[in-house]
Amino acid sequence: MTQLKDNISNIRTRIDQAAERAGRNAEEITLVAVTKTVDAGIINEAIKLGINHIGENKVQEIIQKYDLIDRTQGVKWHLIGHLQTNKVKYIVDKVDLIHSIDSVKLAMEVNKRAEKINKIMEVLIQVNVAGEESKFGISVEQCDEFVKEISRLPNIRVKGLMTIAPYTQDPEEVRPYFRKLKDLSIDIKQKKYDNVDMEYLSMGMTGDFEVAIEEGANIVRVGTAIFGQRQYK
Repeated sequence: MTQLKDNISNIRTRIDQAAERAGRNAEEITLVAVTKTVDAGIINEAIKLGINHIGENKVQEIIQKYDLIDRTQGVKWHLIGHLQTNKVKYIVDKVDLIHSIDSVKLAMEVNKRAEKINKIMEVLIQVNVAGEESKFGISVEQCDEFVKEISRLPNIRVKGLMTIAPYTQDPEEVRPYFRKLKDLSIDIKQKKYDNVDMEYLSMGMTGDFEVAIEEGANIVRVGTAIFGQRQYK
């Protein structure tokens, strides 16, 4: 518990410092604690320590943990990993934001399932800024047309963009990718598409979230720096 408290405090401090360097208000930045493989008990301890956004990579883990997590504190759930169309029905009633919309087929399925429960599902478009074959996401070049197409779906709201930067030892190397996503967000916002507001820019993880904040991120996804190398599994 003490280590967890120290880790969360340290991340909050680093977020504050990065925001200050960028001339931004740290309160505008949402910390999503990535709870992949973390036991529900540990997640509940983190919630007691002020964590109110949790992110899961896999649908199965959301299903397993959902009823075990303390929801009295207004915790919001984020699906941050790749989402298969046949899994949408299991989580559309549970999550507050889906970060990983990367195909029209997936967007249509989310829209259909959300409509069935009378919900407007907030989503982010996953953009593969670096063009890595190993990662999901649409290309920068496709993004504008993609957003325009799915903006017509009545039961989803496009709330912004998400990317996963290439892994590197030096976070400065990924700064251009974060900057490019920010520029793309601005370009799309200026188009003023219906159901699209580009409120969120989800980018940056344990190794590079400070650079991401300096380049405009207002959602950062941090797991290892909070929970360690998944020693709680």
